[in-house]
Amino acid sequence: MQQHADLPPIIAGPILRRVTRDQLVLWVATSSELSMSLCLYRHTDQHCFFKGDIGDFSPPPVRIGEHAYIYLIDFKPQDPFPAEELLQYDLLFHNGQEESSLVDCMSHIVYEGQSRPLFVVKPVLDHILHGSCRKPHDPSKDALLRIDNELATTVTKPEKRPALLMMTGDQIYADDVGGPMLVAIHQAAAKLGLFKEHLTGAVVADSDQLLASKFCYYKREELLPHNKETKNLRDRFFGGVRKPIFTTASAHNHLVTLAELAAMYLLIWSPALWKYVDLDSGDIPEGNREQYKTESKDVGAFAEGLGNVQRLLAHMPTYMIFDDHDVTDDWNLSRGWEEVAYEHPFSRRIIGNALIAYFLFQGWGNNPQQFEGVFLEHVHDCFHEPGGEKQDALINYLLKFEAWNYSLPTKPKMVVLDTRTNRWWSESSLTKPSGLMEWEDLSELQQELMHQPSVLLISPAPIFGVKLIEVVQRIITYCGHPLVVDAENWMAHPGSANVILNIFRHRHTPKNFVILSGDVHYSFAYDVKLRYRRNSPNIWQITCSGFKNEFPHRLLRWFDRANRWLYASRSPLNWFTRRRKMRIKARRPDNHDARQLVNESSVGRVRLNEQGEPTEISVLPGRGGEVKFYAQQ
Repeated sequence: MQQHADLPPIIAGPILRRVTRDQLVLWVATSSELSMSLCLYRHTDQHCFFKGDIGDFSPPPVRIGEHAYIYLIDFKPQDPFPAEELLQYDLLFHNGQEESSLVDCMSHIVYEGQSRPLFVVKPVLDHILHGSCRKPHDPSKDALLRIDNELATTVTKPEKRPALLMMTGDQIYADDVGGPMLVAIHQAAAKLGLFKEHLTGAVVADSDQLLASKFCYYKREELLPHNKETKNLRDRFFGGVRKPIFTTASAHNHLVTLAELAAMYLLIWSPALWKYVDLDSGDIPEGNREQYKTESKDVGAFAEGLGNVQRLLAHMPTYMIFDDHDVTDDWNLSRGWEEVAYEHPFSRRIIGNALIAYFLFQGWGNNPQQFEGVFLEHVHDCFHEPGGEKQDALINYLLKFEAWNYSLPTKPKMVVLDTRTNRWWSESSLTKPSGLMEWEDLSELQQELMHQPSVLLISPAPIFGVKLIEVVQRIITYCGHPLVVDAENWMAHPGSANVILNIFRHRHTPKNFVILSGDVHYSFAYDVKLRYRRNSPNIWQITCSGFKNEFPHRLLRWFDRANRWLYASRSPLNWFTRRRKMRIKARRPDNHDARQLVNESSVGRVRLNEQGEPTEISVLPGRGGEVKFYAQQ
């Protein structure tokens, strides 16, 4: 085992990913190509019932830098894992005659009194944690630390442990990066020797010139595709061609290269690289130094908790799906956005790099079988010749890929939707928002749900959102400015809205729908029924957002109050909405008599009975405590 003399063998992970009775998936990032064995133990008597070289059953690692490798350990047992039983795993690293374990390399990875990480296979989803939107430089607390606190007290009590953690989008903010985070990204990328790349279509010819540019920190909107009709910018960076539309208002440090995106993920999942980071060494423009100083405090506090985040991810089966900020704000919002953003090689590269990074750090572990064969061949080809034509070939392949969605064979069945890459375009206007899923995908969804007694449906954006906010988005969209208000919700496109509502109305789809969502930076819970039907399905819209992000407090209080007045369940205004045939009752959080929305960084918790019905809906705020949502009588 040859590694950088100053780097630990593991730079991120292990992250426990897909866990079923027939499969155990672990994700690990290392600083060198390692000889590793997976060992599995019963917790009761410490008996080792499996030991094997990971190369015998897992795909080869992907080398993303001189000192950076991504491993996906994909083990399928001969006999199914026992359900509801504590099991242990370990990774043994072989170096000649020497052998070291996970605890030898990182003692903090286990909970007090334990010698190895633990896991439990739970085919019945009785207790789920969920959430989205984790922005390192946001001043709120990182709510993922609440999960670590929970596991510390329940780690050896399988009946009390959550079945899984579902991350419903915006695991990173590629488009909204704090200055200190970008400085850390560049230092980590240099330490690992992450591969450089050429950049076609921009005035910076490659990643080295990007780092040397005077626009590198807090001024990247000068280098990125821009949505304002500015001839000077268009000519300077795109040779007079029509510009892409990168719409985020926080693009001052937007990530561009694959190395930047990879370093971002490694820095948010693990503390290992932070000891090589010096936030005082950034070349920050004079006008941004106060902002940088403020952001440094929040980023520093975020980094301090990463050892605990790494520990919880090693013990909790974790599933992920992208939303817009994992790539860029308003990603694929409209047909016009897509046509312009994908026609230029520079913007296409930025979006494609984010998709490559999503696959490596998130998507691969959700269901590895979806990516076998040609998919992995393209990935390895890209990193054999990084930064050039092979990278473009992989991006072209990913932009056509249509299987990011996945499901779990649990009770209830968990179905995770891709609401980003295959959208239902508006036929009447280039600027109108696209439907979150196109007709064919919605038809396939209906077939997947047929005859299921209950389902846990994961939609990154709420299917039933705060109606007043959706109306405001619709009005501004009508005025021709959908990008101004992030006007993408299920009801914004008539075709997709009608089809998803018809799925709920179909007599052969599940009796119980639990919908988990994020995206909006506040939390709420709705009970939904069909009007005028005795045998209406039971629908629960449960939204938790964000892990580390919050909505502007004063503005949300106004929206909350006005929405309760205008769109109460018996309000006649509901008849002018697309969900007029639904009766929607908002649950009340127990920390306030009137409000319906909780605006705190939080982790969502849902407890389900055997029929897949929620018996308890709550959020765990980062500051502590628990806020429960109660149904109105």
